[in-house]
Amino acid sequence: MYLAKIAIRLKQSIQDPQGLAILKAVHELGFQNAQDVRMGKFIELWIDTSDKNKAEEDARKMCESLLVNSVMESYEIQLEPKA
Repeated sequence: MYLAKIAIRLKQSIQDPQGLAILKAVHELGFQNAQDVRMGKFIELWIDTSDKNKAEEDARKMCESLLVNSVMESYEIQLEPKA
């Protein structure tokens, strides 16, 4: 069994209004050294297989067919075997 850790972010070319709102808020709190904020999503998903390649392929297919809007978002997958 593998834990797929999936980080989803807006592509750099896409404006991030949530990130801008967070940046404004941290500046108002006095953190003037904050320069750029990008908001994203993080998903943890257990995949029941002993084959790491199969787990990676399934996670990628889930991202491409459901979890990620490929027009606006990019993603990264990290796999960890169950301890």
